[in-house]
Amino acid sequence: MNSMEYKEINIEKLLLIANKAGDAVMEVYSKDFEVEIKADNSPLTEADTKSNMVIISGLKELYPDIPVISEENKLTPYEDRKNWKRFWLIDPIDGTKEFIKKNGEFTINIALIEEGEPVIGIVYAPALNLMYVGAKGLGTFKLKDDGLSYKRLTNPVHYRHKSKVIVVGSRSHLSAETVAFVDRLKAGGKEVEFLSSGSSLKFCLVAEGKADVYPRFGPTMEWDTGAAHAVAKYAGRTVINAETQEPLIYNKENLLNPWFIVE
Repeated sequence: MNSMEYKEINIEKLLLIANKAGDAVMEVYSKDFEVEIKADNSPLTEADTKSNMVIISGLKELYPDIPVISEENKLTPYEDRKNWKRFWLIDPIDGTKEFIKKNGEFTINIALIEEGEPVIGIVYAPALNLMYVGAKGLGTFKLKDDGLSYKRLTNPVHYRHKSKVIVVGSRSHLSAETVAFVDRLKAGGKEVEFLSSGSSLKFCLVAEGKADVYPRFGPTMEWDTGAAHAVAKYAGRTVINAETQEPLIYNKENLLNPWFIVE
């Protein structure tokens, strides 16, 4: 990519950080590793910790004045962070369950949030050699293996206008509400194909038109969605609160997302 920048943020340098985190993760992935269980019952591996260290040290070196929210760091109190104009939102490994199962469908997510909106998002699946990047004013791209050639993603035909709808859902958490969503589409006369995928790759499948809609009727945190939200958004898709139909917003007092739909 030739000097892709958003404001003064150099996107190629962010891609290098993501690649470096991917190398650290794949080192752990290729061997036997231990799994800890965190206080919230979610799994943690050495790869989460290493990826977190690589990303945070890389971001701090390049942009020391931009604060960070990470799944693996202690959260800054809302009183302090509510006034942040912008910050990095990272998930060192999204899809730790997929990582543990060794099915490749886990991602490294790096997002820049401005005034509650994701303006840059990088989603990197190192085991699949897949990298997506979306940035405000630039669009969304899927990078090829060499990291130099890339494909712009735009395919914004809404699922309501299609007779056949490809719904993407979670490999690890399929809720009854998602099944009901699919049933409603069928009742409306649509042919429905269901695709399952892990981690934030579900957003990316909608971004590139391999899926038409991703209904998420279950718990996620802001760091699970920020980067992939940017990838979908700048490919012409929307990520909306399932109840209010408003876009998801970030840096809320409680970082739990509402149920949402990527369409």
